[in-house]
Amino acid sequence: MAFPDDVLTAEEEVVLHLHPHAKAAVRPTVVLLFSLAVTIVAWVMLPDNDGGHIGVGVIGVAALLFALIRGVWPLLVWRCTHYVFTDERVLLQQGVLARERRDVPLNRINDHAMSQSVLDRVFGCGTLTIDSIGDQAAVLVSLPRVQEQQTLLYELIETDRELHPEEDEDAEEEPPVPPQRGLKGLLRRG
Repeated sequence: MAFPDDVLTAEEEVVLHLHPHAKAAVRPTVVLLFSLAVTIVAWVMLPDNDGGHIGVGVIGVAALLFALIRGVWPLLVWRCTHYVFTDERVLLQQGVLARERRDVPLNRINDHAMSQSVLDRVFGCGTLTIDSIGDQAAVLVSLPRVQEQQTLLYELIETDRELHPEEDEDAEEEPPVPPQRGLKGLLRRG
């Protein structure tokens, strides 16, 4: 499932497009192979009569349902999850039937943190948590080469800040506070 280019602005360029690490596909693949093996063993071991055919059919249907729920569906979710870094924002898109997308503009990113479990370190992946101003955190789970992606994100943020410097804060002075009437005004003056 390709990432749709129509969600990008005209000047926006994709810097990096990833899916979660391939380790997410290991368990579903094992489930598919196990379901196939169970069906083959049932077909070979059960007798070649009406009862055996019914048994193979029941086991085959059960194995097929198990393979679809625990094998095919997680593979589809894995392929339909996109992590896209552009020169303007970070996009997270997931969902097979219903789609959910979260955009985090580079100029709104407050902090980004990386974490890795022992197994993540073995596979070379990890979790990148991106905190943005006023929003909840965006979490990229099983991000391949997470340390490199965190460095790339830092570079993108710094480049964005250089290209779009914030206005001088001294030019925007706060208006003076008018004197208050009543008891609070008297206490403030005296």
